[in-house]
Amino acid sequence: MARIASIDLPGNKRIEIALTYIYGIGHKTAEKILEELGIDPSIKAKDLPDGDVNRIREYIEKDLRVEGDLRRQVSLNIKRLMDLGTYRGLRHRRGLPVRGQRTHTNARTRKGPRRAAVAMVKKVV
Repeated sequence: MARIASIDLPGNKRIEIALTYIYGIGHKTAEKILEELGIDPSIKAKDLPDGDVNRIREYIEKDLRVEGDLRRQVSLNIKRLMDLGTYRGLRHRRGLPVRGQRTHTNARTRKGPRRAAVAMVKKVV
């Protein structure tokens, strides 16, 4: 089983897809890595020779920011926005959508489960 950037890549998947299990590497980046290193993208991760695994590992360490470093950078960027008090920072702080989505309806993922509405009962005298 290939281990790259502290992630065990699934051996039964093509290396092109297996690389996307690493945080920060998407489909296009995986294609670019394999193209630059001259590795066949259709080969399974478990069938990849150790030399190719080491070449991929070195390329990722040298040229890309992935996993812990990338997560840390993203969280620091969000923290910086919140500290500056920007609009985007305030949306992050309040747990609301950041990129202009509507909140009257939808946005349940960011806002969390619905709270029961308190019914205003009018007393008739």
